[in-house]
Amino acid sequence: MKRKSLDDLGPLQRTVLDMVWELGEASAHQVRDRLNQTRELAYTTVLSAMQKLEKAHWLTHRTEGRTYIYYATQTRDQAGAKSVKGFLKRVFEGDALAVFQHLIRESDLSSKELTELKQMIRQKEQENQS
Repeated sequence: MKRKSLDDLGPLQRTVLDMVWELGEASAHQVRDRLNQTRELAYTTVLSAMQKLEKAHWLTHRTEGRTYIYYATQTRDQAGAKSVKGFLKRVFEGDALAVFQHLIRESDLSSKELTELKQMIRQKEQENQS
């Protein structure tokens, strides 16, 4: 089964994946216990979501006794980067400059954020010169 885009995951799957990223690794019981702090979910519901994420190659597991310990197959940053690249292609036909122009025009950026962006641009220019 091909890995779904991060954007294509259902709300529960995305929440479970976020929880595994946050914890580093977790059993279905650990995820359910954490999720039950805000809403009541059955163990089998959480386990099913984790199994679907594993089938879709978002999670994998190792065994500790009779317990499966799940962990992500890629970091949140890696998944986010792929999602942004897909968005860039779909919405802006791959034109990164158009995205930045839009964000700068439409966002209410603080002086601090603008300074950080300038620093990132200077760093990228230095990398390109190397």
